[in-house]
Amino acid sequence: MSDGHRNGAEPVGIDELLERVRAGFVRVGPQEAAAAASDGALLVDIRYAELRERDGLIPGALVVERNELEWRLDPLGSHRAPQAVSHDLRLVIVCNEGYASSLAVASLRQLGLHRATDLIGGFQAWRAAGLPVER
Repeated sequence: MSDGHRNGAEPVGIDELLERVRAGFVRVGPQEAAAAASDGALLVDIRYAELRERDGLIPGALVVERNELEWRLDPLGSHRAPQAVSHDLRLVIVCNEGYASSLAVASLRQLGLHRATDLIGGFQAWRAAGLPVER
Protein backbone atom coordinates (compact mmCIF):
# COMPACT_ATOMS: atom_id res chain seq x y z
CA MET A 1 0.00 0.00 0.00
CA SER A 2 2.55 2.52 -1.04
CA ASP A 3 -0.19 4.88 -2.24
CA GLY A 4 -1.15 5.71 1.35
CA HIS A 5 -4.70 4.32 1.19
CA ARG A 6 -5.81 2.45 4.29
CA ASN A 7 -7.58 -0.89 4.01
CA GLY A 8 -7.39 -0.62 0.23
CA ALA A 9 -10.24 1.92 0.21
CA GLU A 10 -10.23 4.47 -2.56
CA PRO A 11 -10.36 8.11 -1.47
CA VAL A 12 -13.64 9.92 -1.96
CA GLY A 13 -14.16 13.62 -2.58
CA ILE A 14 -16.29 15.70 -0.23
CA ASP A 15 -19.09 16.18 -2.76
CA GLU A 16 -19.45 12.43 -3.21
CA LEU A 17 -19.22 11.88 0.54
CA LEU A 18 -22.04 14.39 1.10
CA GLU A 19 -24.20 12.59 -1.48
CA ARG A 20 -23.58 9.24 0.20
CA VAL A 21 -24.27 10.59 3.68
CA ARG A 22 -27.42 12.43 2.67
CA ALA A 23 -28.81 9.35 0.94
CA GLY A 24 -29.09 7.78 4.40
CA PHE A 25 -31.66 10.18 5.86
CA VAL A 26 -34.40 12.66 4.95
CA ARG A 27 -33.33 16.27 5.36
CA VAL A 28 -35.83 18.98 6.32
CA GLY A 29 -36.47 22.52 5.13
CA PRO A 30 -36.95 25.53 7.40
CA GLN A 31 -40.73 25.20 7.78
CA GLU A 32 -40.42 21.46 8.50
CA ALA A 33 -37.69 22.15 11.08
CA ALA A 34 -39.86 24.75 12.81
CA ALA A 35 -42.80 22.32 12.85
CA ALA A 36 -40.58 19.53 14.19
CA ALA A 37 -39.37 21.83 16.99
CA SER A 38 -43.00 22.62 17.84
CA ASP A 39 -43.61 18.87 18.05
CA GLY A 40 -40.71 18.32 20.46
CA ALA A 41 -37.68 17.89 18.21
CA LEU A 42 -34.47 19.44 19.47
CA LEU A 43 -32.87 21.97 17.14
CA VAL A 44 -29.10 21.92 17.63
CA ASP A 45 -27.06 24.88 16.39
CA ILE A 46 -23.47 23.79 15.63
CA ARG A 47 -22.26 27.12 14.18
CA TYR A 48 -19.19 28.66 15.73
CA ALA A 49 -19.50 31.67 18.04
CA GLU A 50 -18.58 34.32 15.46
CA LEU A 51 -21.47 33.29 13.19
CA ARG A 52 -23.93 33.15 16.09
CA GLU A 53 -22.85 36.61 17.23
CA ARG A 54 -23.06 38.02 13.70
CA ASP A 55 -26.39 36.48 12.64
CA GLY A 56 -28.26 35.62 15.83
CA LEU A 57 -29.81 32.47 17.24
CA ILE A 58 -32.84 30.32 16.64
CA PRO A 59 -34.97 30.71 19.78
CA GLY A 60 -34.96 27.51 21.81
CA ALA A 61 -32.13 25.85 19.90
CA LEU A 62 -29.43 24.07 21.87
CA VAL A 63 -26.02 25.54 21.01
CA VAL A 64 -23.31 22.89 20.78
CA GLU A 65 -20.24 23.69 18.74
CA ARG A 66 -19.37 21.01 16.20
CA ASN A 67 -16.27 19.75 18.00
CA GLU A 68 -18.38 18.86 21.09
CA LEU A 69 -21.45 17.51 19.33
CA GLU A 70 -21.05 13.76 19.81
CA TRP A 71 -19.97 14.21 23.43
CA ARG A 72 -23.00 16.37 24.25
CA LEU A 73 -25.69 14.39 22.40
CA ASP A 74 -24.71 10.79 23.16
CA PRO A 75 -27.34 9.60 25.68
CA LEU A 76 -24.76 7.16 27.08
CA GLY A 77 -21.99 9.73 27.32
CA SER A 78 -20.53 11.09 30.51
CA HIS A 79 -20.57 14.67 29.12
CA ARG A 80 -24.06 14.64 27.64
CA ALA A 81 -26.34 17.66 27.65
CA PRO A 82 -29.45 17.37 29.86
CA GLN A 83 -31.58 17.19 26.69
CA ALA A 84 -29.75 14.05 25.46
CA VAL A 85 -32.13 11.63 27.13
CA SER A 86 -32.68 8.93 24.50
CA HIS A 87 -31.45 7.45 21.24
CA ASP A 88 -35.02 8.05 20.04
CA LEU A 89 -34.69 11.83 20.41
CA ARG A 90 -35.58 13.68 17.23
CA LEU A 91 -32.72 16.04 16.35
CA VAL A 92 -32.44 18.70 13.66
CA ILE A 93 -28.83 19.79 13.27
CA VAL A 94 -28.28 23.36 12.05
CA CYS A 95 -25.03 24.71 10.65
CA ASN A 96 -24.60 27.90 8.66
CA GLU A 97 -25.53 26.68 5.17
CA GLY A 98 -26.40 22.98 5.48
CA TYR A 99 -23.12 21.21 4.69
CA ALA A 100 -21.31 20.53 7.97
CA SER A 101 -24.64 19.56 9.50
CA SER A 102 -25.04 16.63 7.09
CA LEU A 103 -21.66 15.23 8.11
CA ALA A 104 -22.57 15.78 11.77
CA VAL A 105 -25.80 13.80 11.29
CA ALA A 106 -23.83 10.88 9.86
CA SER A 107 -21.69 10.83 12.97
CA LEU A 108 -24.69 11.06 15.32
CA ARG A 109 -26.39 8.21 13.50
CA GLN A 110 -23.31 6.06 14.11
CA LEU A 111 -23.94 6.67 17.83
CA GLY A 112 -27.46 5.32 17.43
CA LEU A 113 -29.31 8.63 17.20
CA HIS A 114 -31.43 7.28 14.37
CA ARG A 115 -33.86 10.23 14.22
CA ALA A 116 -31.17 12.85 13.60
CA THR A 117 -31.47 14.96 10.46
CA ASP A 118 -30.34 18.37 9.33
CA LEU A 119 -31.72 21.62 8.02
CA ILE A 120 -31.38 22.13 4.27
CA GLY A 121 -29.63 25.45 3.77
CA GLY A 122 -28.82 25.76 7.47
CA PHE A 123 -29.34 28.88 9.55
CA GLN A 124 -29.24 31.08 6.45
CA ALA A 125 -32.28 29.27 5.01
CA TRP A 126 -34.08 29.55 8.36
CA ARG A 127 -33.51 33.30 8.42
CA ALA A 128 -34.39 33.74 4.72
CA ALA A 129 -37.70 31.94 5.39
CA GLY A 130 -38.57 34.67 7.89
CA LEU A 131 -38.54 32.32 10.88
CA PRO A 132 -37.72 33.72 14.34
CA VAL A 133 -34.16 34.81 15.08
CA GLU A 134 -33.01 36.41 18.30
CA ARG A 135 -29.97 38.59 18.76
